[in-house]
Amino acid sequence: MLALTRKKGESLVINNNIEITVLEIRGDQVKIGISAPKEIPVYRKEVFLQIQNENKAALNVDTLESIKNLF
Repeated sequence: MLALTRKKGESLVINNNIEITVLEIRGDQVKIGISAPKEIPVYRKEVFLQIQNENKAALNVDTLESIKNLF
């Protein structure tokens, strides 16, 4: 993991086309802004993990149904 120190208003760039900017620091919360091309999905980690789990569950159900339909 790369750890960087940034102040309010400072940014970092990833892969030449994603910019992350520190917008606000309030207590133990940091508000960030993300500028990325529309074709690059950006999710909060908890949402991303939920999507992955739902996709895995759907794949398992579809696989079971496909196997049942073979017989």
